[in-house]
Amino acid sequence: MNCLALIRSLSLALPFALCGAAAAQPGPSVQRFDDALTAEDTGSGAFPADAATKAVTLPDDWAASRPGAATALWYRLRFDAVGARQDGRVLGVLIERACGDLLVRLNGQTVHGDSAPPQPLAPDCEQPLLVALPAALLEDRANTLDLRLAGFALPQVASRQRAAGLSAPRLGPHVLLQDELRAGRLLKVTVPHLAAGALLLMSLVTFLLGWWHPSERHLRYFGALSLAWALVTLRPWWHGLRVDSFVTETALVTLIGVATLLAIQFLQHFARRPRRTWSWVLVAQCLLIAVSLVIAGPQRVHAVASAWYLLLVAEVLFAVGWFVRVARRTRRRDFWKVVGPVAVAAAMVGIEFAAQQFALAPPWRVSPNAAMPLALLGMGLLLVHQYGRSLRSAEELRNSLESRIRDTTAAMERNFAQMAELRVEQVTQQERKRIAADLHDDLGAKLLTIVHTSESERISTLAREALEEMRLSVRGLTGKPVKLIDALGDWRAEVVGRLSQTGVEGEWQAPPEELPQTLSARAYVQTTRILREAVNNIIKHSGASRCSIRCTLNGGDFQLKIQDNGKGIPLELDGRLDRGHGMQGMKHRAKQLQGQCLVESGPGYGTVIRLTIPLEKHTVAT
Repeated sequence: MNCLALIRSLSLALPFALCGAAAAQPGPSVQRFDDALTAEDTGSGAFPADAATKAVTLPDDWAASRPGAATALWYRLRFDAVGARQDGRVLGVLIERACGDLLVRLNGQTVHGDSAPPQPLAPDCEQPLLVALPAALLEDRANTLDLRLAGFALPQVASRQRAAGLSAPRLGPHVLLQDELRAGRLLKVTVPHLAAGALLLMSLVTFLLGWWHPSERHLRYFGALSLAWALVTLRPWWHGLRVDSFVTETALVTLIGVATLLAIQFLQHFARRPRRTWSWVLVAQCLLIAVSLVIAGPQRVHAVASAWYLLLVAEVLFAVGWFVRVARRTRRRDFWKVVGPVAVAAAMVGIEFAAQQFALAPPWRVSPNAAMPLALLGMGLLLVHQYGRSLRSAEELRNSLESRIRDTTAAMERNFAQMAELRVEQVTQQERKRIAADLHDDLGAKLLTIVHTSESERISTLAREALEEMRLSVRGLTGKPVKLIDALGDWRAEVVGRLSQTGVEGEWQAPPEELPQTLSARAYVQTTRILREAVNNIIKHSGASRCSIRCTLNGGDFQLKIQDNGKGIPLELDGRLDRGHGMQGMKHRAKQLQGQCLVESGPGYGTVIRLTIPLEKHTVAT
C-alpha cells in the first residue's frame, strides 16, 4: 500500500515538476511598453524633436485623452537590444490595436507605413499588426521607436470602437510574436469574418425560402436581417473603398437602423403577430436616422448616433421581451430552442452598444463581432430545420389527403357502379316481369286454347310443348329461386314420364336426404333445357331401351350423369360431337353457368353425358 501511494504521489507531482522546470529555463523575453512620450505632428514625417512632449500611459484611448483632437500624434518608445545586431536576430513589435493610419520608424528609418502627410483613417481597429525590426537598424542601447497615429476624434465617429487610439506595443522575437499575431487574428478577425461569410450564405438560403413560400414571410425578414448584420460585421472592409468617413459612418448607422427594423419584423412574423403600424414607424425611423446625421454634420456624428443607438437597443430589447412572452404561450414544445438564439443575439446587442459608448476590455469589446453572427447562424439553422420539418409534415399530409381522396373516389365509383348495376338490375327485373306477364297472359292463353280446341293431335302436341317451354321461360324471367329438392322432383317427373311414353325404361337416382340448397331461376332453367335436349336425343336418335339419370352433390358442385344403352354417336360425327344433336347448345348453356358438359360416346356403346355445375355460385339463401 505504501508503494502504491508513493507511485500515485509521484504521478501527480510529475506534471507540476515538469512545468516548473520549463518555466525555470531561460527563454526569449517580450517587453511591453506601458508608457510613451507623445508630441503633436508637424507634418515633417518624423518625430518633432523641438516640440513639446507629454508622457502618456498605454494603451492610449483618444476618446478619453484627446476627446476633441483630430490631428496626428507621435509616440516615442525607447528600448535596448543588446547583441541583436551581432546575432542577426529579427525583432518585432506587436500592436494589438492601432485605430488610424500608422507610421513606424526605427532609429530614424521608416519600417512601416508612408512618411507622407497623414490622412485620418478608421480601418479595422481590432486588426493586430506585427512590424519587423531589421537587425541592421538596431543598436545595443537606446533604440528609438517612433509611431505616428492619424485617426478620427470621438465626435467624428459613431462608435467609440472607431475613435483613434493605440494599445500597449509589445517588443520581442519576431517568430514568437508571430504566433501571438495568428492567435489574435483568429479570434478578432478570422472567426468574425468566416461567421459573417457563412451568415451571407444563410441569408441567401432563408430569403429564397421565404420568397418561394409567401406563407413563411418571416424567413424573408430573417434573410434580409442576416445580410444586413453580415455587412455590419464586415464594416472594416468598407474603408478599403476609400469612401469619405462621414458617408461611411452615416451609412453604417442607417444600416443598423435597417437591421433593427428587420429584426422586429422578423420577430413579429415569426410569432404570427404582425403589426402594420410598427412597420411604417420603423421605415420612417430609418429615413429619419439618415436625415438627422446629415443635418448634424461630420463633427457631431457620435452624439447623434449614440442617441439613435440607445433608442434602437431599447426597441430591440422590447421586441425580444414581447416575443419571449408570446413564444412561451404559443411554442411550449420548442420554447428554449427558439428563445435561446434570440436571447444570445439580444445580449450581444447590449454588449455592442456598451462597447460603442464605453471603453470595454478587449474580450468584451470584440465578442459581438463573432458571437452575433454565430447566434444568427444558429437561429437560421433552427429556422431551416423547422421549415424542413414543416415541409415534410405538409408532404405527409398531402400524401395522406391524396390517399384518402383516391380511396374516397374509388369508393364513390364503386358505389356508383353498384347503384348503376342495381338500377339496371331493377329495370331489367321489371322488364322481365312485364315480358313474363305478357307471355303468360297473351301467348300462354292462346297456346292453351290451341291445345284444347285443335282437332290435329300433332298441332296439339306442338302447342303443348310450346306452352311448356313458354312456362319455363316465364319462370326464368320472374327470377324466383327454386329449392334444389323441388327442382329434382320436377326433373324426375318430366324425364321419367317422357322416357316411359316412348318405351324407354328410365332409372332416376338422387340423394335421399332433404337438400337445403336453392337454385337461381337462371340455373334451374338452363339445367332443365340441358336435360330436355339430352332426353330428346335419347328418344329420337339413340335407339336405346334403357336410360339412367344419376344426380349427386360433390363438394360445392351439382353433378348430373345421363347414360343410355343406345347405338351411340354415328361414325360420320366422330370428332364433331359439338355439331350434332344439339351438343353445342348444351355445352354453351353449361358454360354460362360456369360449369361444363362432357359427352362420351362410341358406336354400339351408348352415350354418357356428364353435367357439372358449381352449386355455390347459383345458390340463393332462403
